[in-house]
Amino acid sequence: MSLLPPPPASRPLGDSGLAISPIAWGMWRLTEGGTTAEQAARRVHAALDAGITLLDTADIYGFNGQSGFGDAESLLGEVLRAEPALRQRMVLASKGGIRPPLPYDQSPAYLAEAIDTSLTRLGVETIDLWQVHRPDILAHPQEVARALDDAVAAGKIRALGVSNFTVAQTAALNHFLGTKLVATQPEISPLRLTCIENGELDQAMMLGLTPLAWSPLGGGRLADPQTPREQAVAAALDVVARDQGVSRMAAAYGWLMAHPSGIVPIVGSQNPARIAEGIDALKVRWTRQDWYAVLVAARGEALP
Repeated sequence: MSLLPPPPASRPLGDSGLAISPIAWGMWRLTEGGTTAEQAARRVHAALDAGITLLDTADIYGFNGQSGFGDAESLLGEVLRAEPALRQRMVLASKGGIRPPLPYDQSPAYLAEAIDTSLTRLGVETIDLWQVHRPDILAHPQEVARALDDAVAAGKIRALGVSNFTVAQTAALNHFLGTKLVATQPEISPLRLTCIENGELDQAMMLGLTPLAWSPLGGGRLADPQTPREQAVAAALDVVARDQGVSRMAAAYGWLMAHPSGIVPIVGSQNPARIAEGIDALKVRWTRQDWYAVLVAARGEALP
């Protein structure tokens, strides 16, 4: 049986003009356990040295419900200030629009403040990809678009994306934007098929958006499957992983990367070896039979 096309060594980030690695590293858990700047630097180096160039953070990362808002960006900023040359090796992504204690706020004044504060924490003049983290139902998309276009015009942001938006919310914001969206960041994994089923990935292909998949290992459940469904998906991934000499995790990333929308999985591990291991996903080749076997296991029912 013929093989599906392999993932490219790099791919365009929408039509932004930026090239990114086909897999990313995310910093949601960067500050857990009191991470030092030295430890954070080792993780950044692990990603970049492995060829992972898209690094994704957010202003809410580090927030524990009481304190820590902005801590992940600040910690990465320490790393970049200590080694300024690292900035040129990465495509830097961040997110904003969540305002503790957890109302979403995309009013123009707050968006401008959030973007400026992120730039200060990170110690950079420009964020390559800035994403609206979760949609604010009380914000008109035309007002949000105006604030984002202003930030792009000021040189604070190179490209725009959304995260956790519905198909309709993405379309509405994109309609009003002068600088169109280039990325969408939903939860996608072999255990989370919503995007495959509800049209989000079809919309991404139609609009030319790069899908960035958060929690691509199902919140770690693929590493330690407990339910019959999780075990069935793990077993289907293991067939390919064993045959091709990679880990189940790399096979899971590769399964997402085989989708024609060009899904970029975001590795969530904070272990330098696990971060670097993510690039093994580029070695995995899929037949349609093997790919659909994982889908069938995830759905729990045969193809119609």
